[in-house]
Amino acid sequence: MTFTTRFAPSPTGPLHLGHAYSALLAYDMAQAEQGRFLLRIEDSDTARSRAAFEAQIYTDLSWLGLTWEDPVLRQSENAAAYDRALAHLGARGLLFPCACSRGDIRNAASAPQEGAPMHGPDGLVYPGTCRHRDWKDRTATDAIRVNMSKALDHVPNLPRYTETGIHPALRLTRAEMIEQVGDVVLARRDTGQAAYHLSVVIDDAAQSITHVIRGADLASATPIHVLLQILLDLPTPIYHHHRLIRDDTGKRLAKRDDARAIALYRAQGATPQDLRQMVGV
Repeated sequence: MTFTTRFAPSPTGPLHLGHAYSALLAYDMAQAEQGRFLLRIEDSDTARSRAAFEAQIYTDLSWLGLTWEDPVLRQSENAAAYDRALAHLGARGLLFPCACSRGDIRNAASAPQEGAPMHGPDGLVYPGTCRHRDWKDRTATDAIRVNMSKALDHVPNLPRYTETGIHPALRLTRAEMIEQVGDVVLARRDTGQAAYHLSVVIDDAAQSITHVIRGADLASATPIHVLLQILLDLPTPIYHHHRLIRDDTGKRLAKRDDARAIALYRAQGATPQDLRQMVGV
């Protein structure tokens, strides 16, 4: 099987040094294996995505010396695949609609009888307020969540996967999946757009990704993705979670870190090799 990986930025701001490291690492690993390097534009957040940022992604990556295959997969053009996956899981009784806001979840999770709030891959673990609702009763303003307990009932073995990066593969028990991960969102409130956990699984399968190369901050989400792959009868890639690029205070770089934007370094006369030396790849 041909080694196939991808770089999947969101066009919600300029690419920074952290993106450069992830993209260069994925590209170099594909080159070393005589494999394929693909590009995906994760533009499902229509409120924040901008055409100018997408155009800058292509410019920045080309300047770094990266090439990729066409066509580029854009999440905004793949909604039908996400809807089919939701319909499939919903028909099996594994999903439920949720009208809770973040404030509702925070208040319910912080109630005295609940004890100390538990944090998972998506922040506060959902306390189950709407879990009694039926998939068929969903409305256009509901989020869609997976019922983790019922989902695990359909999986003969808990998620297993291969990890080759710096983060050990997470071997969560059934109880840990329910208590520490919980009923994660698969489609957002109001917009109905697929959330990250669902879209990334569908997209990786659509692009025949064999190796997912991404930051260690996403390692905790991997058991969710492997579970969804099993439920949707999709292949599970090999995962490689790499170190994060941080600022001088040790904080992970984010889109708001314009001072470390690739475009700014380029404008100041830096070369692609200079950026490779900065990030250590």
